Amino acid sequence: MFIDRLLDPFRGKAVTIPPMDGALKPNTALDDAAALLTVEAPDNLAVADGRLYFSSGSTLLTVPLTQPSSTPQMVAQFGCAVTALSATPDGGIAMGLDDGRILFKGGALDGRELKSVGPDRLVCPTALAMPHPGSILVTQGSAPHRPGDWVVDLMGKGASGSVWRIDLETGTETCLARGLAWPNGILVEPDHRMVISESWRHRLLRLSADGRGQAGPVLSKLPGYPARLAPSPGGGAWLALFAPRNRLIEFVLDENDYRTDMMRDIDREFWIAPSLSSSVSFLEPLQCGSVRTMGIRKPWAPSRSYGLVVRLDEALQPVESFHSRSNGNRHGVTSVVEAGGRVLVAAKGGHAILAIGATPGGGRAAL
Repeated sequence: MFIDRLLDPFRGKAVTIPPMDGALKPNTALDDAAALLTVEAPDNLAVADGRLYFSSGSTLLTVPLTQPSSTPQMVAQFGCAVTALSATPDGGIAMGLDDGRILFKGGALDGRELKSVGPDRLVCPTALAMPHPGSILVTQGSAPHRPGDWVVDLMGKGASGSVWRIDLETGTETCLARGLAWPNGILVEPDHRMVISESWRHRLLRLSADGRGQAGPVLSKLPGYPARLAPSPGGGAWLALFAPRNRLIEFVLDENDYRTDMMRDIDREFWIAPSLSSSVSFLEPLQCGSVRTMGIRKPWAPSRSYGLVVRLDEALQPVESFHSRSNGNRHGVTSVVEAGGRVLVAAKGGHAILAIGATPGGGRAAL
């Protein structure tokens, strides 16, 4: 690798992105999907006691699973964004907040609050899982940055994330993994091992139940940034990817001087960086002719935002995918959950909760 860096100025260096092909072949399944709810920036999804819970900014809302299009009821409102959700085994909800706290509502843990992991303050809860009573699994995306500052952590090449198990009876906090590049989702497998989505390294990692041993990748070289994972009752899992990779962003990540100047001198929303939505302002990057022709955005254009849900088989390999392409508007998918015979999708950038079929074959490929 050191010799490669020396030779790159003479032989050139290619920036490559894994193609969307095979099971990841583009389609318009998310744009064609039914919108169950139109809501401002829906983020986390969780199912508890026959109800769908979801966050929208600083508000936690719920609807009955049997009537998912009914008017949402507000469960709680906070002074900062809700950044993670998980159902508890007795029907309650655990919530991570942008100020670093974890709160419990309903069930035996109602009113309990967690603020730390190990000797440090909890800063960045990005995903929670509570498959068994008595303990909770927490991914901390970054040690210095809050969840809302995810793009700062990415463009700063952060790798200070960690995974923790907190014993709710004794208060014991156990670090299961550290040095991760924005862990953003947890899937607990039947044998109690865990699969973690590591966003900035575009992969899924498997950890042992006690965190011992080397974490091993089970799916790598994804064409986007992975977010939350959810089990499929029929076997396998669902994976949300909240933004696409593209060559320009990968190039900027390699150009340290340019990247540092950009982060210092340009407003964050106009950085050459992934986004949950795009085409909001003419000042955004990538507005040249390759993106728009005669004022029309092309589906194959390089984009800072995209919508993508992937069905994984029992070996956690992609078998089907659901897309909202560059010219679509169901972008920024951050969470997905399967319940009641439907797969529910939170398109945070598209301001909608969508329903796609749980039966294999719904994510048809483009012709």
